[in-house]
Amino acid sequence: MSAYRISQLAEISRIPATTLRFYETAGLLSAERTASGYRVYGDEAVERLSFISSAKHLGLPLEEIRDLLEVWEQGVCAQVRQRMLPMVTDRIADADNRIAELSAFAARLAGVRDELTGSAPAGACGPDCGCFTATTATPVPVPLERSRPTRPPEQAWRDAPVVCTLGSGEYDERARQWRQVLSAATGREEIDGGLRVWFPSDPDLVAEVARLAAAEQSCCAFFDFTMQLAPDRLTVTVRAPAAAGDLLSELFG
Repeated sequence: MSAYRISQLAEISRIPATTLRFYETAGLLSAERTASGYRVYGDEAVERLSFISSAKHLGLPLEEIRDLLEVWEQGVCAQVRQRMLPMVTDRIADADNRIAELSAFAARLAGVRDELTGSAPAGACGPDCGCFTATTATPVPVPLERSRPTRPPEQAWRDAPVVCTLGSGEYDERARQWRQVLSAATGREEIDGGLRVWFPSDPDLVAEVARLAAAEQSCCAFFDFTMQLAPDRLTVTVRAPAAAGDLLSELFG
């Protein structure tokens, strides 16, 4: 049986070492430790990472991949296929919805382009020149962003009601997920009304942080998240009203 250091596994799998460490904290990958504390992985880790990468290419989120791995570990392909089928079906539905929305948007853009190629009116722009057409059209839904409050976010979060819609079991699971993600943080500092946390700019880690932040605002709208992505790191700022200080500390430390 082969034994690989994390740098060797990263080279074989073509997955950055930072991602491998994140997979370990997220429960997707396990490692043995040498007497000197180095991580070592076996051939099973190579196969496991190949399966994870394949599932990611299908657009499956890490939570679903984690569920799939539990079935994959049993070594029965029929069970894996049975578990994967509804996941892929859901992704097809998501893709079809996005295609429909993008097709409608493309058709609208084509209409605007046709209007813009016509004769321009004399003088300044007006309601019939084509430049303002998009403001009167039916908006195309964009599912990738949540609508923001009309007030500036820095004002909205301070007086938002502190209400969480999660049950106790759901809250415990959410807290566990945050602990896993925060274990990959490279630093943090307290700020007015919250804290700022830095992470490696690893694509999987960025996606997981964004997923958790979106899920958090679905049940706890009083949290305010700001994410800034740079080539070398992800900066996440979390703020909440004073009444939610204990909850902020409990979830994010």
